[in-house]
Amino acid sequence: MSTTRPYSPGDRGPEPGGASGASEGGVAAAGASGEGVGAPSGAVAPPGGPQVRRLSFDGESGVVPLARDFTRQALYAWGWLPAASADQRAAAEDVLLVVSELVTNACLHAEGPDQLRITCDNKVIRVEVTDRGTGQPAPRTPHRAGRPGGHGMFIVQRLCLDWGVVRTPGVSGKTVWAELGAPA
Repeated sequence: MSTTRPYSPGDRGPEPGGASGASEGGVAAAGASGEGVGAPSGAVAPPGGPQVRRLSFDGESGVVPLARDFTRQALYAWGWLPAASADQRAAAEDVLLVVSELVTNACLHAEGPDQLRITCDNKVIRVEVTDRGTGQPAPRTPHRAGRPGGHGMFIVQRLCLDWGVVRTPGVSGKTVWAELGAPA
């Protein structure tokens, strides 16, 4: 189910003017790097709207564990954790794994990540990792389970409802996004 569509079928596309410091609810979202790495940043949208969290990686090291911790805190805030069932726990672990894979790919293939953005509504979590790279992510084909490395986008493809890449004309870099379904 890999795709190169710039956004998912139900999405209207990227935010006007690109990624900004405001959530969809109109409230400014702060980057975690300036306010203590342990504190989740971002604003929660009004009831019924999507909830958004952003993490800036500017000047940060250890970005993969930082991204996982940030995501785990968001999952707790949004009620995905602690999980009441094995299916719910598996769904939360899938989100954490996808975040790890997308941030790792940005580190290995795209000069490092700039920002992690996570959006949650009642049915879908959307993970977006913005980087400065020019490459195009793609699952390795044919996939060979015994071969080391190169499994990141294959994992993302298998776990997600959909994924893709957004490029802004005239701007270097890209945003790789993936969407996962909420636990039953």
